[in-house]
Amino acid sequence: MQRALLPQALPELSSIALTVLLPFCFALVHGSVAYRFRDMLAFLVICLVVSNAMENSSILTGFPFGHYYYTAALGPKLFFVPQLIGPAYMATGYVSWMLARISLRDAHGRRFGPHEFTVPLLASFIMVSWDLSIDPVASTIGHKWIWVNGGNYFGVPFSNFMGWFLTVYLFFQLFALYLRSRGTERDARPAMPNGYWLQALIVYTITALPPVLNIVTQHSGATIVDPAGGAWRVRDIYVATGLCCIFTMGAFIALAAGILVDGLRYDHRAAGINKLS
Repeated sequence: MQRALLPQALPELSSIALTVLLPFCFALVHGSVAYRFRDMLAFLVICLVVSNAMENSSILTGFPFGHYYYTAALGPKLFFVPQLIGPAYMATGYVSWMLARISLRDAHGRRFGPHEFTVPLLASFIMVSWDLSIDPVASTIGHKWIWVNGGNYFGVPFSNFMGWFLTVYLFFQLFALYLRSRGTERDARPAMPNGYWLQALIVYTITALPPVLNIVTQHSGATIVDPAGGAWRVRDIYVATGLCCIFTMGAFIALAAGILVDGLRYDHRAAGINKLS
């Protein structure tokens, strides 16, 4: 968000590191309240291993995302993938997981369906909506990574988003099965107050702000050409990804916020009934 408002305030790599590491630290601390710290370490390891394996596979073979490579913009790499990528998956993955739990009524103990399968599936949609909102800006405009053959979505191929869904679903599902095997599929701690869930919602909302802010802060009339020769207006990329963010990430935010408000009212009614009885 800082770079959308004050693009020259910090060196680019420092700014990117902050926007990754602060949510990453939040995920570890916040997640250790509802889960155990070792559960969050397990989530971290699963995210790092799955994401790095899938990204390196795609860089080498084209599966599952497509053919691309990272530039030096994101700093040191582990094999062919910048070291910041794994923490980014984990940080955004965690808040996506929490929004999925809220949306499936798990925040107030009234969830529906088999939790170990419904939460990973919904969390995958929530997380891929983030990539839909940032990938063309980061790659086609920012050249953080380069799509060798371009793509229909402002220089990004269709396969990228299918690969994203597969990758994040894999680590969400593995984490869910881990929780079930450890006996923590259901929270072992007392029920968390609304404010606890609201914190995760706020972090996800902050993550959604840069693409929206780009609509009002980015006014370049330039045209950019991707490696496959596709020409795109820079302003159109900013506006389209911002709109995508509003109506995908924004929809998940609105749904979760509504459920939290509904749960708060339910708790107040229940408290009133208990007092009368």
